[in-house]
Amino acid sequence: MPQPSLITPRQADSSAAAHEQVYRALRMRIMHGEIAPASALTLRGIGKEFNVSMTPAREAVRRLAAEGALFISSSGRISTPELSNDRIEELATLRALIEPELASRALPRAHFALIDRLETINHGVSQMIARHDAAGYIRMNLEFHRTLYLRAQSPAMLAIAETVWLQLGPTMRALYGRLNRTEPPAHHRMILSALKAGDEPGLRLAVRTDATQGLRMLKG
Repeated sequence: MPQPSLITPRQADSSAAAHEQVYRALRMRIMHGEIAPASALTLRGIGKEFNVSMTPAREAVRRLAAEGALFISSSGRISTPELSNDRIEELATLRALIEPELASRALPRAHFALIDRLETINHGVSQMIARHDAAGYIRMNLEFHRTLYLRAQSPAMLAIAETVWLQLGPTMRALYGRLNRTEPPAHHRMILSALKAGDEPGLRLAVRTDATQGLRMLKG
């Protein structure tokens, strides 16, 4: 005779909510470059930081590993990935394919309010550079792109782009240090100019260059 479950529906809901909380917080942290490449994480440390048990911590880690945001070795060691040159090239190519298409689809809906919003975000990028805030810079830079791409109304394509950003987060932090930026990316201004002019070829070129030029500088 089967034994009754010892886990109540309320406990199951609580565990699922805890897992989702940990997953989303860690996901954002990795995407925004707040964790350096090859940084080691532990389930115990994650559980302690988020005040959850090992189970939601483990489920969040498994989910992030499936998205390529974390690496789990055969011995169970958890770390952020340190990308090879081939992997950087592959992800840069994905950005070059997906993001110009998203921008192109967004162009017919790029009204003045959107352009004003993008200019405000780009000012925020400048502020983060002035503060030498790497994670803040990456966060605002991705917000610039995501705000534009949302107008494409292509959620499946945007989800793929966000997964690529997630895998690149720690590497983007390393790139920020190498570039030693003192002003916003010049291609953001080109993107804004193309949007104002309704210039689709110019927009595609500006987005493609902005998404890939820096990444390819990382290849040693």
